[in-house]
Amino acid sequence: MFKVRVPATSANMGPGFDCMGIALDIYNTVEMHVVPEGLVIENHGRDADLIAKDSTNMIYRAMERVFQQTSFVPPGLKIVSYNDIPVARGLGSSAASTAAGLLLANVLTGEELDMEKLIELGTDLEGHPDNIVPALIGGMTLSYSQDTSTVGYIKLDFPEKLRMLVMVPDFPLSTAEARMVLPRKVELGSAVFNVSRAALMVAALTAGKLEHLKYAVQDRLHQPYREKLIPGMQEVFNKAYDAGARGVFLSGAGSTLIALVDADNAGFLAKLKGFLDNTSCKWELKYANVSRQGAARIQ
Repeated sequence: MFKVRVPATSANMGPGFDCMGIALDIYNTVEMHVVPEGLVIENHGRDADLIAKDSTNMIYRAMERVFQQTSFVPPGLKIVSYNDIPVARGLGSSAASTAAGLLLANVLTGEELDMEKLIELGTDLEGHPDNIVPALIGGMTLSYSQDTSTVGYIKLDFPEKLRMLVMVPDFPLSTAEARMVLPRKVELGSAVFNVSRAALMVAALTAGKLEHLKYAVQDRLHQPYREKLIPGMQEVFNKAYDAGARGVFLSGAGSTLIALVDADNAGFLAKLKGFLDNTSCKWELKYANVSRQGAARIQ
């Protein structure tokens, strides 16, 4: 039996569309057992009933890609997942499954593939590297690619005095639906705006100039269009800033929102909870820190 733990991830962080992401200390744990034949999948914990239990399961699909690369054929597999990452909420549940499958299969084959190859396979499965890279290596990452076979990345320091308030609403939002509302072309001014904000995000975090984060999280490529899919999103942003947030952004495609908060801002959660309890949605609030280690084998 082999076991791995994989973190949740938040992509984009405002302006870093499809290239910026961060791993959070919210985890799924997955066990793999080699059995005489067949495929057995058990799902436990959060949203277990939403996760496939056949060969379309994302963990198994990722494992198949490793087996194809290594020509390894297991007699049969039993996969057991224990989930704390919500499904279809913009917290990288699919990337976590993909990372878990890649890592487990690679362990089973004697770790024939290096991390760069696993990232390549994961990016091909996910379609872009913003979630899969931090899911595999942890931390905050910037990823780039010409195509899925040439993925590069840089792992950045994230200030220890910052933490994240994760605000998960009671409704899902699929990535496909969230992408459908995006324009196919953007104006030059919007592109320039996002380039400046993405650069500012990296500079503000690495230089510790946190007063710039309110502007660094601004975006004109996806958040203004997805806002209509999330009732009261701008009001939540405004209230978070009133309570002292350094920055607020839509997590991935949504529907989760994340506020960057000073670790010593003790009253922040209570202020947001008081406001969110009176909105039309039910919100789950949880503090998270950056997970500096990505997918890893555990005992």
